[in-house]
Amino acid sequence: MNEEQDFTVSKKLNVLIAIALRQLTGDKDFSQSKKRKQGVGDLVRYLSDMGLDAKDISEILGAPLQSVRTLLTPTRRKLHG
Repeated sequence: MNEEQDFTVSKKLNVLIAIALRQLTGDKDFSQSKKRKQGVGDLVRYLSDMGLDAKDISEILGAPLQSVRTLLTPTRRKLHG
């Protein structure tokens, strides 16, 4: 596989993971509204511990990349972990 194919497969897997997480958490709001996602900190840390990078976590959870990175900073992790 080349890099473009890897990117396409990664995007498709992120969509499937996002849909599965929404079903597990009972989130039925699939609108594209820009309202702030509440309570994603635990999911961010969980997905990070599973080896996903911040960009993929951001895409899966629909949270801004900067917010995901902030939640993953060492000082924030100590406060919540």
